[in-house]
Amino acid sequence: MKGKMRKSLFGMALWVAGAAFAYADADDTPKYKDASLPVEERVEDLLRRMTLREKVLQLQNNSTSDINAIESTYKGESPGSVHEMGLSAREATLLFNKMQKYLRENTPWGIPALTTVEGINGVTQNGCTIFPQAIAQGSTFNPELVEEMGRAIGREAHVIGIRQLLSPVLDIARELRWGRVEETFGEDPFLIGEMGTAFVRGSQAEGVGAMPKHFVAHGTPTGGLNCAFVAGGERELRNLYAYPFAKVIKNAEPTAIMGCYSAYDGIPVAHSAHFMTDLLRGELGFKGFTYSDWGSVDRLKVFHFAVPTSEEAARRALMAGIDMDVYDWAYQTLEDQVKKGQLDEAYVDRACRRVLTAKFKLGLFDDPYGDPDKVDKVVRSKEHVALAKRVADESIVLLENKNSILPLDLEKYKSIALLGPNSNASVAGDYGWVDFDNHECVTLFDGLKQAVGKDVQVNQLEGCDWWSQKEDGIAAAVELARKSDVAIVAVGTRSVWLGRGAKGKNVTSGEGFDLSSLDLLGKQLELLKAVKATGKPMVVVLITGKPLVMTWAQEHADAVVLQFYGGEQQGNAMADVLLGKVNPSGRLNVSFPRSTGNTPCFYNYYPTDREQVFDQGGSYEQPNGHYVFEKPYALWDFGYGLSYTTFEYSDVQLNDTVFSDQGKLRVALDVKNTGGRDGKEVVQLYVRDKWSSVATPIQQLKAFRKVEVPAGGKARVELEMPIDELAFYNETLHRVVEPGEFEIQIGHSSDNIVFRKTIVVK
Repeated sequence: MKGKMRKSLFGMALWVAGAAFAYADADDTPKYKDASLPVEERVEDLLRRMTLREKVLQLQNNSTSDINAIESTYKGESPGSVHEMGLSAREATLLFNKMQKYLRENTPWGIPALTTVEGINGVTQNGCTIFPQAIAQGSTFNPELVEEMGRAIGREAHVIGIRQLLSPVLDIARELRWGRVEETFGEDPFLIGEMGTAFVRGSQAEGVGAMPKHFVAHGTPTGGLNCAFVAGGERELRNLYAYPFAKVIKNAEPTAIMGCYSAYDGIPVAHSAHFMTDLLRGELGFKGFTYSDWGSVDRLKVFHFAVPTSEEAARRALMAGIDMDVYDWAYQTLEDQVKKGQLDEAYVDRACRRVLTAKFKLGLFDDPYGDPDKVDKVVRSKEHVALAKRVADESIVLLENKNSILPLDLEKYKSIALLGPNSNASVAGDYGWVDFDNHECVTLFDGLKQAVGKDVQVNQLEGCDWWSQKEDGIAAAVELARKSDVAIVAVGTRSVWLGRGAKGKNVTSGEGFDLSSLDLLGKQLELLKAVKATGKPMVVVLITGKPLVMTWAQEHADAVVLQFYGGEQQGNAMADVLLGKVNPSGRLNVSFPRSTGNTPCFYNYYPTDREQVFDQGGSYEQPNGHYVFEKPYALWDFGYGLSYTTFEYSDVQLNDTVFSDQGKLRVALDVKNTGGRDGKEVVQLYVRDKWSSVATPIQQLKAFRKVEVPAGGKARVELEMPIDELAFYNETLHRVVEPGEFEIQIGHSSDNIVFRKTIVVK
């Protein structure tokens, strides 16, 4: 018996040796290891060598944060991806390098792992540069700046050994109660597409893949509740929700797309081949690999109740087009399902091929390592911190400035009362690596003290917190305001990454923290009213992850300044704007509602949704129709933002007024700075389709340009719009540019149009 077993083992050894010899080239170098060969050839060579188990492992995530647990974690097998989001940048580099070395040397084919990390506002390894949150990036209206930021994030990731960012978010912020509004670029699909394209181009230029998310239509959940059902039809899906993805896929070719938790029109996206294959790959032309949102595959069973078992959840998701399953173990069942004949191995091959292709294209097979010696030089370098400040500077939006109280005259105001729950708080926002009570971000108090120096006294009190009904601190804040020359009151929301202990921290924004009311939370409005009653000048600073109801502040405050979470330099940026060292140039990428009931309030509504007989609304003093007690329009509209200077447009020229559907509209105009300060203006081009077979919005942003103009100076600005941008999906779901008349609108914002011209498309 023993002799027969020895012969059997010997025969198996000969077979393995023969198989290995058959796979080798003449020089014994497998094709997949030859960097000179096309990626497709390398992938196919490797794929035919792999066992079913090895291929299934490429469709899963397996991670460790323990550098001493590499061997016990991976046990001679290569996973598809890994992540680590609790170590410092240097510690993560050492961990990833040791892991990749082990996988190269101790697994059958030396397949490296795809190292991933969240990167929405910077790499989430401790100590990396904290850039402004995505909602602040969008309010810069500066894609070139966002691309530069994407490159900086890519550089930090690459030197750590990270090759895939789980960013950016292309969801559309139309449901303001939703906690994740702060992760979006705003409410407009064109702006989101431009900013997303810039982010992807930036990170991928540094050899780090980007992963736009959440495909598809995730950002308008019913009731504003995270992951809830999204209503809509096939036309809205394509005209609205898929638009940013289509633009980014076409113009930036991201390596990956992340799916979503939610269902659209009753269909869970994660098990829908219609969404994940027919739409994403067939219509939008995506070529990379798809990545589940964390745990979304097994949620087909436990959340959507669409399938009875994890096995069926895995099978449906894989066949639908989810290539990699992360944070649940449903895909561990795939090997057994293939062996039992329940699943065709071709689906495993398809997904594995896509994952391997990404690894080859990102250079992991040739050099998967980070560089520990360069981490301290690249991560949070002076250049990157300065860039974070520039993004923060350009994101701040001046909403009100009565009697030009801003910038503050320090010859006039020698004592400042800095009040409010966000006056001495540093808020990085969701998916930032910092903890809730951190000092990694410069607070407004610290920034203002530094900026004014010793000649002006800055005294700080909160007065109330940002969430509760406690008001016992308001009296002391009011007394401090009375003793000061001017009061700055910083109100808003608080947010922190869910992975860093957001629960129990009284978080009011971010993933999973949705609001039923958009009114200022807690006693913040009462604080504003009490400070106003002192008669002292009052500047309201709103530090937030989303629009809130600021109707009272708009009417009564001397100035209102908006800062979406501004990253680690937030306090310095706001101080420089308040004092005039920086001229604010941010513009609203999300419209502000007059009340919670005034939502949704996005600017690009259908004509039937506002323009009715009683379109001006009423008031408590004079009730009227539509609404009885309120106007149906936004308080501050998309594209709006003031400056410390003024701009005039003149000599607007169009290259033509009649176009084919393959043509291109070019607009040139002069922008003159008519004030006394250098400043940046955002020139915006909107389009209205005058007649269309299906409903189209009252106006749609189709081009914009941010330009710096010196005081008294003039700049010639050119805008360009392919006529194809006028396309929509018609009644039969065909994408068409319908012939007819289109009004071209040029303006300072969506509600401040200064030039209109009708063009004709034949």
